[in-house]
Amino acid sequence: MGTIFDPDVLHSCAKLGVGLELEKAFDTVTEALVTRYPEHIHAGPRDWMYNNAGGAMGMMTLLHASLSEYILFFGSAIGTEGHSGRYRTEVYDFMIQGEMWCYEEGDTQRRVYRPGDGAYLGPDRTKGYRLPDHGWMLEYARGPIPTMLPFGLADTLLSTLDVACLWKTLRVYGSLTVKSLLQGKL
Repeated sequence: MGTIFDPDVLHSCAKLGVGLELEKAFDTVTEALVTRYPEHIHAGPRDWMYNNAGGAMGMMTLLHASLSEYILFFGSAIGTEGHSGRYRTEVYDFMIQGEMWCYEEGDTQRRVYRPGDGAYLGPDRTKGYRLPDHGWMLEYARGPIPTMLPFGLADTLLSTLDVACLWKTLRVYGSLTVKSLLQGKL
């Protein structure tokens, strides 16, 4: 079993959190995801961890992880900006709160994504992004997820030297991926 999540369904679930207080938004979106994908969403206590990648720093908590897909909440309470990374995967960001500004190679004007909007980054594409003040989103990626790990972990390993964060990220991603494998999902 490869990909099981539908980006349109995920976007609809993320929209349910728009306009709500942030913790209530996370709860509402998670409940909607559990209703649609009951066996595949981690609905336990949120295990927030820093994510340093491409010069940007935010926090994330994983809701699903496998070899072919992940779903997570990502954002920052104080804003951030950086490079998206270039992957063989597709990445969807569904804004819940705040704004995300983006531009791709060749763009001379930014694209602004607000609560309820969805941004898409196709395979082998890259963009600069910024959460100007704060921003929170539901992020979904599908494709060969392990190929994203070098970019996703390089700043933590080589710049911040935050070994505890690196270990936590690998432990949480690994445990959810093993759970998915035991369910027969790649």
